[in-house]
Amino acid sequence: MTNPVVVRRATVDDLAAAARIGVEAYVGAGQLDDGPDGFYGTVLADTGSRESDALLLVAVRQGQVVGTVTICPPASPFREIGRDGEVEFRFLAVAPEAWGYGVGNALVAACEEHARSTGSNRLVICVRDINAAAMTLYARHGFQRLPERDWHPVPEVALLAFEKNLT
Repeated sequence: MTNPVVVRRATVDDLAAAARIGVEAYVGAGQLDDGPDGFYGTVLADTGSRESDALLLVAVRQGQVVGTVTICPPASPFREIGRDGEVEFRFLAVAPEAWGYGVGNALVAACEEHARSTGSNRLVICVRDINAAAMTLYARHGFQRLPERDWHPVPEVALLAFEKNLT
């Protein structure tokens, strides 16, 4: 018997789990240079702000929240590279114990479904240059590099932009 992954909008009861998963996933993947209590760790843990200023989704498997992603609408302060007609998503994270169960695939598919439902023509995401696993995930979903939008939020962190055309 398979255990399907269900992606839905986060509720207030999901916020703590989503925060924990975000930090644990980024630590587990070696993405938090300043540790879980550093600047980006606190951003990942602030699911309350993302829930109110963006669309916070969670992935549920066997009754447990095992993943999260944030879709950033045009007015969201979390939007970094998105432009008119595009949907940007950020903070995709899967609990380390759920890696390999299709959770990341389900979250990306939910972002694409949301983008299509809003009439957007493109889905965009930034990935840290050292995150090969994320780049592989997005390539499997048809994302292509968008190098003209690459950027550095701080000098030692390079973010690579990717896009998926939906037209």
